[in-house]
Amino acid sequence: MYSAAVYSLAAGAITLAGSFLVIRNAAVVGKYTKYLLSFAAGVMLATAFMHLLPEASEVVGPAIFLWTLAGFATFYVVENFVMVHPCGDEHCELHKLGVISFMGLFVHSLLDGIAIAVGFAVGRGIGFFTAVSVILHEFPEGISISGILMHAGETRKKIIIFSVAVALATPLGAIAFWAWSPGISERALGILLALTSGSFIYVAATDLIPAAHKKNNRLVTLAFFVGAALVAVGGLLLHDH
Repeated sequence: MYSAAVYSLAAGAITLAGSFLVIRNAAVVGKYTKYLLSFAAGVMLATAFMHLLPEASEVVGPAIFLWTLAGFATFYVVENFVMVHPCGDEHCELHKLGVISFMGLFVHSLLDGIAIAVGFAVGRGIGFFTAVSVILHEFPEGISISGILMHAGETRKKIIIFSVAVALATPLGAIAFWAWSPGISERALGILLALTSGSFIYVAATDLIPAAHKKNNRLVTLAFFVGAALVAVGGLLLHDH
């Protein structure tokens, strides 16, 4: 519980860092974020395929593919909450964009906290890689919430309040899992790992990589492979079997 709490709090802090950076200096964000996005995508995909899925397959068996797809689909549904339907007035539409974006990112962060807690429930190594993957994509998430709210014309005070709420959702998700999880079966943990894998694949493939490659260059591609390689090397050093 201690490790999950520490890493989930760190993820929340990183979310706030991304959010406040946008408030303070949007130009810096635009210049360097693409490299972090690509690096994070490499870390998330490598973590899913090298650590989470192999671990889950040991207890879930062939059903792992169904559960992984379910995790992918869950995040697809969550992100659809961010979509805005016109409400007849530009100001109304922008305000709705900000509110619905906040709701979607809040739920997303709750699920991230649960993912961290599930990882540590399985093992130290799995927990570490899961937490690092979450932390790396929390920074872009913080950037997203501030950027969307600024675009929606929300006040600086409201942007800060919403950003803090999104950041706190990650440790809240971890705590909620630990409150519910005593006595959870090994198979249930395997299913949760498969769901987490699906969510990681979704975030990396549909959010991080497309955003990073809007301004494609060799360094962006290199950042992806560096992220994946670090997970591979780290797995050899921290393998807990």
